[in-house]
Amino acid sequence: MIDVYLLNIKQKNLLIGQFYQENCTFNPIQDADDNWIISGEEIDQLSNLDFLWIKDLPVISFKRKNI
Repeated sequence: MIDVYLLNIKQKNLLIGQFYQENCTFNPIQDADDNWIISGEEIDQLSNLDFLWIKDLPVISFKRKNI
């Protein structure tokens, strides 16, 4: 399973359009349970000190949304 990081609505709204590193913006998506999540890659590559708090987000297993 792939681990992802769980966001609440307020956190999701704070991250949309913000850069986690130069030229890369956060991309919150919804999983199969309609949870807002961000990828481990976004966390691993984080260089924007304004968003260090995301490293403390709960980790859950990714469940792909059926389209």
